[in-house]
Amino acid sequence: MDLAFLHPLYEHPGPWASVYVDLSRHAENTPHERELTADAVARELASQGADDATCRAVRQAVDELRHSTDQHGRALFACAGRVVLDPPLARPPQGGTSAHWAPLPHVAPLLELAGEDPVCVVAYIDRKGADFELRSALGSQDAGGVSGRQWPVHRTSSVDWSERHFQLRVENTWEHNAAEIADALAVCQEETRADLLILVGDDRERRSVHERLPRRLQDRVVEASHGAGSRLLDDDVERLRDDHVRARAREDLDRFLAARAPDDEGRAAAVEGVPALIEAAREHRIDELLIIPDGPDTHREVWIGEDADQVAVRRTELKTLGEQNSWSARADDALLRSAVMTGAPAISVTAALPREAEGDAPVGGLGALLRWR
Repeated sequence: MDLAFLHPLYEHPGPWASVYVDLSRHAENTPHERELTADAVARELASQGADDATCRAVRQAVDELRHSTDQHGRALFACAGRVVLDPPLARPPQGGTSAHWAPLPHVAPLLELAGEDPVCVVAYIDRKGADFELRSALGSQDAGGVSGRQWPVHRTSSVDWSERHFQLRVENTWEHNAAEIADALAVCQEETRADLLILVGDDRERRSVHERLPRRLQDRVVEASHGAGSRLLDDDVERLRDDHVRARAREDLDRFLAARAPDDEGRAAAVEGVPALIEAAREHRIDELLIIPDGPDTHREVWIGEDADQVAVRRTELKTLGEQNSWSARADDALLRSAVMTGAPAISVTAALPREAEGDAPVGGLGALLRWR
């Protein structure tokens, strides 16, 4: 997950209100229920020590979602009486709406609630062209399309020479249109930065387009087993998106496992556990942060200063480093702040992994691939 969009959260001093709002329920009395939720969130933040201005800002922001048609939820991050960031969620928060008040914004849940959402382009292909649809967990939208040659596109059953000549022209039309569709789909992927391309159509049409896509896109392309008119197509698309997430998670974990093994000089390109990660964060050496949500080390107490690299296992360490002000924070949120400010992405490695692979994940729930000095 690219964390660059979280930069605004670390441009302001805390403490922070972090609220994950469940918007998945839609019924006749939903607006009233959400109004009650807004009041409950404000009371919960106040009970944790939040200032009145921030409680009011959060209450108003949640209340404004009363009539939202969002199918999943929204995260709200507020401080000093203002909501600074409110990203949508790709899936509802487990356990319903929650609120946190802490020195750092509690962004770790975003790795699962907003991060594992591959954007895909569904290409509905026929012999005359294709229509493109952009899909994510937030919905779908038209993404354009392409029209190829419209004639001739149908074969005949005759064996007459002239008819065989006509059939050759049909073949040429198919091949020309497949090349145009592949070119347009490659442009669409580049413009939308889609993670996955799903081809829908007859076997031959899908295969012809698939073969003509650039090599750089081949590992992003899959073919749906059901056609555009099938009621099973939506389930097919969601299954392909889930398969893509699991494959990417497995690749990320395999890279971590390979990097964890020492080289000939006894150096490892990956570390795990809070002390090693804290040292890497102080030295700006985290290249990619790996997190198991709710792993035993994620909520371990660490100490932070005002800057992202001012982080320590013990409070006395910060004083030794010359930092006079320090606050207690969760380990995952402290390390995520460091990752954001140094441009490192973060991954929820077990969000989509099969249970048998969880033993390969970082011990304690936190690990990182390192940059060399």
